[in-house]
Amino acid sequence: MLIGDVARRSGVSARMLRHYESLGLVRPTGRTGSGYREYSNEDIRRIFHIESLRSLGLSLRDVRRALDDPDFTPAELVDDLIRQTRDRIAAETELLTRLRRIGAAEPAGWEDVLQVVVLLQALVSKSAAARQRAALSAVEGLSVPVEALVEAVLSECDPNVAGALRWALAQSGEDGLALLAEGLGSPAAEVRKRAVQSIAELPNGAATALLQDALTSSDIVVRRHAALALGARGVADAVPTLLDMIVEERNDADAADALSTLASDPAWADQIATGLVDCLAQDTIGSPARRRLTQALADIPGTLASRALADLSCDEDRAVALTATYILKLRNARE
Repeated sequence: MLIGDVARRSGVSARMLRHYESLGLVRPTGRTGSGYREYSNEDIRRIFHIESLRSLGLSLRDVRRALDDPDFTPAELVDDLIRQTRDRIAAETELLTRLRRIGAAEPAGWEDVLQVVVLLQALVSKSAAARQRAALSAVEGLSVPVEALVEAVLSECDPNVAGALRWALAQSGEDGLALLAEGLGSPAAEVRKRAVQSIAELPNGAATALLQDALTSSDIVVRRHAALALGARGVADAVPTLLDMIVEERNDADAADALSTLASDPAWADQIATGLVDCLAQDTIGSPARRRLTQALADIPGTLASRALADLSCDEDRAVALTATYILKLRNARE
């Protein structure tokens, strides 16, 4: 079969067939009387083998080894091809993500495109200062896709940079809320923590609803951050978690402040005082925890809290009694 016929049958151009011949990959076994290349059925079969191996991503050098080296074993080469393919897919996926984010920024011209590219690169810089500047730039009239900010804040370890990123996200309203909600379900504890901290700085109702859902999270850190934020927003669902935080000495001062904020609403003051008193009555609560609970009563208004403090001033635990007595004096002086 002549080279033109082979090219039509195999889909490999005559030029490429000549290139294969020059590399010694496949040589026509015969020549016609006029000197034209003539390919046998075996030659054509080898051409199809070459094309099959090339479709797997093998180089022509590796194709030749696979076909001609009797000691060639494909396992190692296939493993290497798998790794190369994964790396290529990862690189292409990263490029696609970057392009989508640039598109989301709706650049008006190439200057805008270049500006967004610089900011996106800065958000993943090894320099914390560069990442922080990029976060702050996001609210200075420069369009940075919210998706990029969320990805950055969920992976940020530096507390100063994380704070700047959370602030930048808060300026974007609810745009990043769905992505942050996904972060709450991450298998990584640090990501879940960063997600709830970011949601806590969004002042809208949708964020509050997410924080209320987070109170039922299996992650105690997520529950605590959610409770502190909800307490500051006047959501009484946070009370049980805040009480536990005081008992367990986990951000107990912040938890007491949140309870005080909630208790400013007369509808919740007695309920919170009752919760503190119930905790104090538990046999399993140690002396340090009872002192913290007594201190928390200081900023809870109402007669129920005052009555509880009066009872505690006679407590068998001297430290608790002295604390309650001191708080009562301050309350009486204010009145």
